[in-house]
Amino acid sequence: MTTTTLAVLVPLLPFLGAAAGLLLGRGAPGFVRPLAVLPTLAALVLAVLVAARQGGGRAVDAVTELTPTGSVPVELALHIDGFAALVAVLVGCVATCVQIYSTGYLRDDPRYPSYAALVSLFTSAMFLVVYSGDLMVLLVGWEIMGICSYFLVGHYWETPEARAASLKAFLVTKLGDVPFLIGLLALATEAGSFRITKILGAVANGSLDHPTLIALLLLAGVAGKSAQFPLHTWLPDAMAGPTPVSALIHAATMVAAGVYFVARLLPLFQASRAAMVVLAVMAAITMVGSALAALAQDDIKRVLAYSTIGQLGYMTGALAAGDRGAAVFHLLTHGAFKALLFLAAGVIIHAAGTNSLAAMSRMRGLRDRVPDAYWTMTVALLALAAIPPFSGFFSKESVLVVAEHVATGHTEHAPGAAGWTVLVAGLVAALLTAAYATRLWLLAFRGRGAEAPDHGRQPLAMNAVLWVLAIPSLALGGLAFRLLPDWFDGHDLTPTLTTSVLGTGVALVGGIVTYAAWRHTTALAPRTPLGAVAAHPEGDAALVEAEAIASHTPAYGDIAYAPDPSDPGRLLLGPLHRHAAVGFHLDAVYTTLLVRPVQAGASLVRFLDREVVDTYVRAAGTLPRWLGTAVRRAQTGNVQTYVSALLAGTVVLAVAAVLVASGA
Repeated sequence: MTTTTLAVLVPLLPFLGAAAGLLLGRGAPGFVRPLAVLPTLAALVLAVLVAARQGGGRAVDAVTELTPTGSVPVELALHIDGFAALVAVLVGCVATCVQIYSTGYLRDDPRYPSYAALVSLFTSAMFLVVYSGDLMVLLVGWEIMGICSYFLVGHYWETPEARAASLKAFLVTKLGDVPFLIGLLALATEAGSFRITKILGAVANGSLDHPTLIALLLLAGVAGKSAQFPLHTWLPDAMAGPTPVSALIHAATMVAAGVYFVARLLPLFQASRAAMVVLAVMAAITMVGSALAALAQDDIKRVLAYSTIGQLGYMTGALAAGDRGAAVFHLLTHGAFKALLFLAAGVIIHAAGTNSLAAMSRMRGLRDRVPDAYWTMTVALLALAAIPPFSGFFSKESVLVVAEHVATGHTEHAPGAAGWTVLVAGLVAALLTAAYATRLWLLAFRGRGAEAPDHGRQPLAMNAVLWVLAIPSLALGGLAFRLLPDWFDGHDLTPTLTTSVLGTGVALVGGIVTYAAWRHTTALAPRTPLGAVAAHPEGDAALVEAEAIASHTPAYGDIAYAPDPSDPGRLLLGPLHRHAAVGFHLDAVYTTLLVRPVQAGASLVRFLDREVVDTYVRAAGTLPRWLGTAVRRAQTGNVQTYVSALLAGTVVLAVAAVLVASGA
């Protein structure tokens, strides 16, 4: 079987599994789990075979024209280079783990068949994006992921949070997709093709007339899909969906698509220095802002969501420095440890016997109750904090290295300003990342909140997946930079002394300071039930209760507990905490600048429709009705009345005739 045939089967198998799951799920429940797991697992095996045959060497290209368009042709094209082969393996691995994990996590969910089918369709769409060599076909996978995320985030549609989150995710990403589509059409018009290879050839020949405009339009779509500033606000709210869905979206599919797209078309963005600077600024704001927000979140999944936003900022920062190898390297390692973080969080949530309870300030005694999640999440958090020798250290180090090379003029792949911006923001974000990773570990596993009921040991499928993902979280970085340089355009990804010392140093400082702050706050504020003055730093029982109500404090048994005052995030952020906790009010800004004007415009249109347009419509029917009423009243059926009216009319006509004759 040829490599091309294998590559075609990779997205096709999950698609067929999704179709079969939707058709047979209700009628044949025994087939639901095999139809969810086996096609995705087979796609993973085929993706590994494709990667082995591609071998990091020359790209595999195949093309057939779908239909004549009369202008720019749309072709079913494959373009599989080292990046595509590795990313496809990541997608297949994470998707398979998510499907296996979901068989335990959602074993009692009545909507599991539709959920599993949508996850398979989601996976198929991402495979299509990864392997596609034609931008129009890539756009199909891009949009399928958007609609799948809408349904999966809203899986618990009974809750208003899930309904609002799914709608917000759909609308915000579509806000970026509109300029993205315009940019694709403009790019294809100037290059004469949707084929990625032909577009890159046109870029190399200088055939594009408006590279800056096209690049900025495409960046809007990337910002929406990959949750980069300022279109990142949908991702934290998307945590209302099932936790395995969060793992899939954050680790291997939707949010990775934007970074992967820029990596595929990086020469186009490099053709515009302005676009590279914009990309660098976007990455810097995203890295630092999301890390500050993560340090203030109480919900464990929202911490991880903001963490994803920040790590994607590192990837876009590497792209802004002109190195797609470092960006994709971090994409791979991040996919492993972020999937592990979310699935471990799912074990914690599952242990609490609920779908969405994840408030860290209410956690207590979890280390002994969920030992698998404890040890594997510790590995993943160390990788996230970029502590050597965990995988995140090597990939994050590669980003800092390329930024440092651009900043100091060792390479001219990007403007020096872009390099300095990414380097400084990356170091600041490394400090903050270690801080919120340490805070998460302390509050989740050494917390002093209320102890949730013990629901027993978690299903084997869930715990086994955690250990599978712990292996690449620990070892992938160290193996990749030694064994896979050819897969990354031949770039050397070996860490350098300067950035290694700086990056590891600031990470250790962030972790140590956070631990010290936790010890300080713990000593001052022991755990106290809701309403107790001593437990709250403000010393106001009413304020304790108000905060608990506002943050939806759950009750365990007969006692509800206020937010844990030992949270080091409050001490570290100080007055910035309340702003960071709500994402620096960006949603409020959007409400003021976009939502309210749209609502006002809709109200005006509704007023004009009801009071102006409908008035004319009602008048068109009222006037004939009045005339009909008048005529109907004249028809009395009395002959004398008719004769009297006839005589009166005759007299009037006679008088009128006399007047006309006399005037003549």
